Amino acid sequence: MTATEPRPDIFDRSLRARRRDRMLTAFADHDFLHRAMLDELLERLGDVQRDLHEALVIGCPDGSAKAALEAMGKRVACADPGFLAANQGGGVQADEDALPFADASFDLILACGTLDSVNDLPGALILMRRVLRPDGLMLAAFAGAGSLPRLKAALLAAEGDRPGQHVHPQVDVRSAGDLLSRAGFAMPVADGETLTIRYGDVVRLMHDLRGMGAGNMLANRPPALTRDVIMRAAAHFADAADPDGRTGEQMAIVYLSGWRPDPSQAQPARRGSATASLAEALKGKPAG
Repeated sequence: MTATEPRPDIFDRSLRARRRDRMLTAFADHDFLHRAMLDELLERLGDVQRDLHEALVIGCPDGSAKAALEAMGKRVACADPGFLAANQGGGVQADEDALPFADASFDLILACGTLDSVNDLPGALILMRRVLRPDGLMLAAFAGAGSLPRLKAALLAAEGDRPGQHVHPQVDVRSAGDLLSRAGFAMPVADGETLTIRYGDVVRLMHDLRGMGAGNMLANRPPALTRDVIMRAAAHFADAADPDGRTGEQMAIVYLSGWRPDPSQAQPARRGSATASLAEALKGKPAG
């Protein structure tokens, strides 16, 4: 690949859109992860002491995010990689790295559950900053590195010497924070939490992943799992079960927040501007 050639997509954009749409009919049966992330984002938004009237929701598999923001008195637009998902919210179909909105269109962006499968995450963050107004806020949540360790281990053991990549590459908290800074956000914050979901068998876990639109969307994905591989994976998954027969699987959620820069924001002190040295400040401090 030369410097002028476009970088190949990691994820199949068309398949991603189709899977977003296919999940809609039964999403309420598999929405626990989306609800957990959205609840946390809304709680963090509740701590913000600033009016953010114009909001964009990215990732709208149901109307919960839009309804919650409208209940706060905000005007809400929606975007989703899936056509039907976007349409049901009266929004637009768009990938996060190709947002169709003009610069400085929104005071708030709430991106829930989709950034883990966007092809150009740095580019998406830059676009999200650009469509924010000065002193506008971006809040995001997605599944990050450390998610699905039991499933990964079970599939690796089941496929033997030539395992395929059935789980997406994932971004860790530190890398996500670096991307926020590089995208030009002010006061960037990246942190995470780990949720544990307990399953009686691996098939139910796979069913939940499909039901939340989180199946394999890699452009160079391996062939579908055979029945024999799934049966072996189920046995390995069961080997990690607790005494009650259920296996705890983990989802590592990454949370991001950042502001579009504005002169009114507090600025870090200029290097060398301190009027007292650290050594002087520590003089006389009790040991221990």
